[in-house]
Amino acid sequence: MDRREFAFEGEQPEIHGYAHVSNQATVVGDVTIGANANVWPGVVLRGDVGPVAVGSESAVGDNATLHASTVGEKVMVGHGAVLNDATVEDGALVGFNSTVSDATIGAGSIVAMGTVVPPGYEVPPESFVRGMPASVTPLSETRVDPESVFEAFSSGDYANLAQRHEDLFE
Repeated sequence: MDRREFAFEGEQPEIHGYAHVSNQATVVGDVTIGANANVWPGVVLRGDVGPVAVGSESAVGDNATLHASTVGEKVMVGHGAVLNDATVEDGALVGFNSTVSDATIGAGSIVAMGTVVPPGYEVPPESFVRGMPASVTPLSETRVDPESVFEAFSSGDYANLAQRHEDLFE
């Protein structure tokens, strides 16, 4: 095993026994990872200036960084995303290479790939967020089908992919 877990100023990461954390992830300090969550290679979860929480059944994709941030249940954080002092509520999706800083993403929202959500944004639930800086549109006013987007990431082989990668996870 090569997983990098580190205490910081007396705070030790708490990883649920049914979570899948890659051997190549770095988990530091006040970090909590819920049941059936997936944390992929290259991810950094750094709970030093504030706690990091990854909710049950959430997935944090390769090379994402979460610093002092909270991710709810059944959330998808895409590859290369950066969350800094952010809150992502239940059932939301943060796309590949997006940045969310000192902002809240409402439940059931979709943040498009490459989006920059600057400090102070309070994205309402069930919104579609895109651009640099981000613009917000209610999902009901877009052509985006959130059910098909979430289904693609939360069902079938993808949802069970961590279990199939025996060498990457404990």
